[in-house]
Amino acid sequence: MQTREIYEAREKEFLAPYAQHSAGSLGRVNHEKECVFRPCFYRDLGRIVHSTAFRLLEYKTQVFMNLEGDYYRTRLTHSLEVSQISQGLARILKVNEDLAQTIALAHDLGHSPFGHSGEHMLNKLMSEDGGFEHNVQSYRVVTELEERYPEFRGLNLSYEVLEGIVKHTTDYDDPHKAPGFKDVGFPTIESQIVNYADQIAYMNHDLDDGLHWGMLTIDSLDSVPLWGETFLEVKREFPNAPERIHRCRTISVLIGKLINDIQAESVRRIKEREIKSLADVRQRGDNLVSFSEQMEKKTGEVKRFLFDNVYRHQKVVQTSEMGSKIIFDLFTAYSSDIFLLPEKFRRRVEEKGSKRHICDYIAGMTDRFAIAEHRRLCGGNQAR
Repeated sequence: MQTREIYEAREKEFLAPYAQHSAGSLGRVNHEKECVFRPCFYRDLGRIVHSTAFRLLEYKTQVFMNLEGDYYRTRLTHSLEVSQISQGLARILKVNEDLAQTIALAHDLGHSPFGHSGEHMLNKLMSEDGGFEHNVQSYRVVTELEERYPEFRGLNLSYEVLEGIVKHTTDYDDPHKAPGFKDVGFPTIESQIVNYADQIAYMNHDLDDGLHWGMLTIDSLDSVPLWGETFLEVKREFPNAPERIHRCRTISVLIGKLINDIQAESVRRIKEREIKSLADVRQRGDNLVSFSEQMEKKTGEVKRFLFDNVYRHQKVVQTSEMGSKIIFDLFTAYSSDIFLLPEKFRRRVEEKGSKRHICDYIAGMTDRFAIAEHRRLCGGNQAR
């Protein structure tokens, strides 16, 4: 028996009946021979990690622009943290770890430079041409824009990975219908896991980055009950540790609390709704993975605190406005003279007459490349 087949047999033995098994995948748009060694979702994971779009996430803004310092999270480190939390939740709930990790690593591949401010500006500029939404752009990246194979465009990922990308849902993700994607029902539990792993990751790392930056203080966080009670627990356990250790341990304990809450609530929902198979998951039509009602309230308080004290902080707003202006100016310049575009993108505009390809080019930029390109085309110093 080959390695892939051994792995698939182990999935049947160890995974829950409502998990998405690798052997049960709905397949790829372009038929390929199965890998001898790797199950389909693990094969997809490799394709994502080796893609150009994944590598470029290192220099794309999460909240703090990459130029602000090496400590702060980027889209790449955020995706890695989401992947790690997704794997843990998948293991706890006995579903497919490979699928959860792969969706997590791919969920932000289509993000523009300068975070959500860049996304909002591109959406505004593309309002008459279908708009811009980064989940749909991630789908576009993995189905069209990546060019690595002679037989097809994109990465030719498994259906369930594409589904997890298109249907990724959080407070900052509003799924749109992706052209060409065929919906077969409610998404897998693995896909639902990534939605909550994303929230756990960004809440905790944005608190950590905000504290490191100095826009937040330990005292200011006393007004957030979930943080306050956890910080006190840590101080009682390690009374002689320095504040930095208290902060790091609080973040770690918070992540554990949130994961444990999701486990308990998800198990309760699966049992209450009598979910016995993947078909039950798809036909049920509501989330089986979730925070409890009490934890939903507590995380809501954290999110509101972050919005008021981090995302709307003067420094973050200033850099967001700068990023929006850079994207506006670049889009205007390329639209006015398509010969400013690289040949590949210029030809696409000439052949199809669509601004979508200008949008693709800008969305694929890193923060620092967009700044340099703006300086080259528009003059001035926009780095600060």
